[in-house]
Amino acid sequence: MTATLDRAAPAPAAQADGALAGVRELARLAVRRDRIMLPVWIYVSALITAEITFGLKKLYPTGASRDAIVVTVGKNPALSFLYGQLHGSSLGALTDWRFLTYAAVYAGLMSVFLVIRHTRADEQAGRLELVGSAAVGRQAPLTAALAVAAVANLAVMVLMAVVEIFLGLPTAGAIAFGLAAGGCGLVFAAMAAVTAQLSETARGARGLAFAVMGGVFLLRGIGDSAGAHGPTWLSWLTPIGWSELVQPFTSPRWWVLALLAGTAAALAGLAYALAAHRDQGAGLIPDRPGPPRAGPALRGPLGLAWRLQTGGLAAWAVGLFVEGAAVGAVAKGIGSLFGNNPGLKQAFERIGGQAALTNAYLAGVMTLAGLVAAAYAVSVVLRLAAEESDGRADPVLVTPTGRVRWAAGQLAVAVVGAAVVLAASGLGTGLLYGARAGDLGTQVPSLLGAAMVQLPAVLAVAGVAVLAYGLRPSWAVAAGWTALGLVTLITLFGPALRAGQWLLDISPFSHVPRLPGVALSATPLIWLTGVAAALAAVGLAALRHRDMG
Repeated sequence: MTATLDRAAPAPAAQADGALAGVRELARLAVRRDRIMLPVWIYVSALITAEITFGLKKLYPTGASRDAIVVTVGKNPALSFLYGQLHGSSLGALTDWRFLTYAAVYAGLMSVFLVIRHTRADEQAGRLELVGSAAVGRQAPLTAALAVAAVANLAVMVLMAVVEIFLGLPTAGAIAFGLAAGGCGLVFAAMAAVTAQLSETARGARGLAFAVMGGVFLLRGIGDSAGAHGPTWLSWLTPIGWSELVQPFTSPRWWVLALLAGTAAALAGLAYALAAHRDQGAGLIPDRPGPPRAGPALRGPLGLAWRLQTGGLAAWAVGLFVEGAAVGAVAKGIGSLFGNNPGLKQAFERIGGQAALTNAYLAGVMTLAGLVAAAYAVSVVLRLAAEESDGRADPVLVTPTGRVRWAAGQLAVAVVGAAVVLAASGLGTGLLYGARAGDLGTQVPSLLGAAMVQLPAVLAVAGVAVLAYGLRPSWAVAAGWTALGLVTLITLFGPALRAGQWLLDISPFSHVPRLPGVALSATPLIWLTGVAAALAAVGLAALRHRDMG
């Protein structure tokens, strides 16, 4: 990193005094550091746009089939909560309904990670202090981070619009679609800049940003599903709602984009004001001091790991419970959503793994919950690499605590936490689906079990991150998230694209029984558990024999 910083040191022209000195050099450095992940974010956005637009074009080729969906969505508030309001029956309007809300969320997630990585995370790690010694302006890091996020969102806007135009959607609507999604991304980039000033840690800043994002998504969902006599005005209070209310393919409301631009500018201005009135390395919301003596639960690495992960686990569990409740409410009417469209039925049955439509839908939902739980487990495992690189592992390891015991505490939290996240999803789905079907006593345990059978596959993915960390911590982040991304692509798109069985078998989720609706087989679960244990064992053995740090 030092060599990279030396190469990117501000040129003599940038040495002049000023709060923005060195912005160009810091922006170039940020792009260099994200030269792999940034193109991946942008490419995936275009890929998903193409897949959804092309899929809807094939599945709803006629006006009659699209008119039927309009009627179904109008009668099912749960669909409006999940996807938003459906404005019109054209292919563009259907694409807007199905994807624009999540395109806006995707752009927001990308922006939050980018901005906080290059502001609060660098400040917490001491990199900005090193950069600041080269006569870099006080506001330069924040400006560079916002500039990179703006360029990334611009690329997302352009690619989304180009893909939709290429697939035959109206040019004006495609441009409005891209601007709506990217504009929401800019709002969340500016919001992340604010949270980076509030929290003393990158994790806290991301947590605040994600909490706001979850809150506005919930408000948007309530507003969209409220009906004619409900609080539909709630959708007008959120940037995600504004993106949807642009109505790109019906009658584009270009003026709504001004709300996104104005909010992004206001939040960015607030971030600059807050950054000018705080000390380097400090947050405006200081961490609360702990008690002078640790309780009995913190006398071992397991208790410490559990204490550090409790807040994050609660957020993941609540989010999966709400998501499960939403999709469970939709499941009762899934047949009317598909109507008489054989192509859509076959596509979902391939993903769900069985012919019974509702069971196929629920099995697909449980697979998605498994992928989310795998993301949680990988993030917990990668905390080991962060603790080591930031020097927080050293005070623990100078005690009689050994390396394996220290790491095992974090891995135990990953296992238990993944199980809790899956249980929350299964419980939420079972409660709402059971309530609508009038069969709580059967559906709750059935869907809870369907969620829990995903756990061995989740642990197998997390095992890759453990192995990479044990061998070389610098590999851990790339290996862990790459493994999850590859598994996600194979699991979600492999069956629909009729990929070869050898490719499908790479994903551990391809071997999980597609519950509910099929007989439970313990053999693949045992094998997956064994693979996960073997990967973790090799990783821990390598950790014992390598140098720390």
